[in-house]
Amino acid sequence: MRAATRKARPLSKITIDHEDDATETTLSAQLDDTHVPPTFGELGVRDEIVRALTDIGIDRTFAIQELTLPLALAGDDLIGQARTGMGKTFGFGVPLLHRVSTASTTAALDGTPRALVIVPTRELCIQVTKDLENAARHLAGSGAKGRLEVLSIYGGRPYEAQIETLRSGADVVVGTPGRLLDLAKQGHLILGKIEVLVLDEADEMLDLGFLPDIERILSMVPEKRQTMLFSATMPGPIITLARTFLTQPTHIRAEEAASSAVHELTTQRIYRAHAMDKVELVSRVLQAEGRGATMIFTRTKRTAQKVADDLAERGFAVGAVHGDLGQIAREKALKSFRTGKIDVLVATDVAARGIDIDDVTHVINYQCPEDEKTYVHRIGRTGRAGRTGIAVTLVDWDDVSRWQLIDKALDLGTPDPVETYSSSPHLFEELGIPEGTTGTVKKARPAAEPRDESEPRDTAERTERPARTRSRSRRRTRGGQPVTGEHASAESKTAESTAANASAADSSGTRASDSTDSGHESDGAPRRRRRRRRPAQAAAAAASE
Repeated sequence: MRAATRKARPLSKITIDHEDDATETTLSAQLDDTHVPPTFGELGVRDEIVRALTDIGIDRTFAIQELTLPLALAGDDLIGQARTGMGKTFGFGVPLLHRVSTASTTAALDGTPRALVIVPTRELCIQVTKDLENAARHLAGSGAKGRLEVLSIYGGRPYEAQIETLRSGADVVVGTPGRLLDLAKQGHLILGKIEVLVLDEADEMLDLGFLPDIERILSMVPEKRQTMLFSATMPGPIITLARTFLTQPTHIRAEEAASSAVHELTTQRIYRAHAMDKVELVSRVLQAEGRGATMIFTRTKRTAQKVADDLAERGFAVGAVHGDLGQIAREKALKSFRTGKIDVLVATDVAARGIDIDDVTHVINYQCPEDEKTYVHRIGRTGRAGRTGIAVTLVDWDDVSRWQLIDKALDLGTPDPVETYSSSPHLFEELGIPEGTTGTVKKARPAAEPRDESEPRDTAERTERPARTRSRSRRRTRGGQPVTGEHASAESKTAESTAANASAADSSGTRASDSTDSGHESDGAPRRRRRRRRPAQAAAAAASE
């Protein structure tokens, strides 16, 4: 009942359920429109963390944070359940940093990891690490600059750099299960002093088959610890995991009033589209009014790359993230997307897990998702953190039956999408596409501005310059035909050989010296070839005399 007493005042509606075995308390809350969320400082968070969050524009808590912080700051085990984009990262990250950096709750930091966050994907690992670093920028720790050190560990990167960083000291480690387990088995990652353990996106780790690795890691950390598990859904294996490794956890659910499985702030448009017209249709959607950062989802890696290539040819700033790309290429595409260098990102479902970008305005399902869970995950990339968004789903004729199952499971009310083409008037009207929009973006070049010599030349200049070079390097053969490239090089070698033979003939007293000198200064290659046989003839004549 302690959790209910804490949260009874600020929350509008609280539901408390006790499990039959009295090992778990479920705390649910729905917030009405009159609720004013408290600040992090009002909930007892350290001033250094509050100041760091204020620096990045975060002052007040979301529902999941408001519920979890009092329990997590007190050291209780908990299960946090909320949809993607509801602020779960700071729901566990803020109390984790608070406890690790507070001397009264933990031993002095000595460079050995005190907190461990396990995440399912590399992209989510990078994102969580960045969020924790932002929140910990004013906290003292064992880092080289006296700051609290947060380290990310994931596959696809060399072991050596991560091992070296662990040796230099880390206070908080964020990592994927496979690489964490490898480094722990090798003795490079010390888990014996872990005091706070977090499992983030546990349902996705279950889907990716990481549950056995997680259980091995949990067996390596001390039994006396605080454990927090966060997940959007709670399938049976995750509940079993929680009851095995958590001590009397409080199950927290936080939603807005009358919430559904998908974000109410996301406008959903479903169209039946022809496969041959999809790229053309998407090109027009990308030119809709108010369109910002956009994510396009596909089911296969090949389709993702093809769509990205097609859109790039049409003039869009686009990148791709899928399994066929190396880790460096994926990180480069994500960084470009986050910084605004590109505003379209094409991704497969697996590669997109954990991509946490708040200002995505549009999501396009280029291919119908496999099931309702995937659909919710995809469109959850937009409409985040209180923002509005638009989700466009393109359904092939062959995928209508699959879509109808998704529609029925989520009660969307659109079992038969309207047939739509890139020229359909209702497409332009519903998505705010300007009339007359084509499928190609034409970028105007400045007419009078001088070109910066540090920048590469444009395509026209790169294609013209070799042509001029070829015209200057022409030579003539016996038949009067021009030769370039390799033929010219061969001709040059022939001239050198002829000159050498002519010099030899000159030393024998023949007339070849005159012709050789003449051939060396001129382009008379045919004359040089005719006289290559004369040195031998001259030698034969001398022998006969």
